[in-house]
Amino acid sequence: MQNRILPALCFTFLVGAALLPAHAEMAGAVTEKASSSVGQSGSQADLPGSSHRPVTSVDGLTDRQVSINQATAEELAAALNGVGLKKAQAIVSYRDEYGAFTQLEQLKEVPGMGNALVERNLSRLKL
Repeated sequence: MQNRILPALCFTFLVGAALLPAHAEMAGAVTEKASSSVGQSGSQADLPGSSHRPVTSVDGLTDRQVSINQATAEELAAALNGVGLKKAQAIVSYRDEYGAFTQLEQLKEVPGMGNALVERNLSRLKL
């Protein structure tokens, strides 16, 4: 049985190595297509009620900062890593109840927003 495992393992590595360049080409094509379709869609800043248009990078995360005092729950959910619509709505509700945030660290007081989650997103946030 051991005589069959080594050749099978080598075959698996060879097939994987052969497929790797093809996979990288496909990923590049998808990224290029996504970038061109974003550019063709026009500016979302021209839409009513849209004062902030996040620019999406290759990994799906935003390149711009989002204001925790002005952003909608949908904008927060789209911009922050690990924050879905429910947590984003909690941020907006907290802001509505207690007023505008004066420090980014106050976000830790929002139910469901732990220290690690806030620290991970500090570079994406502004007041």
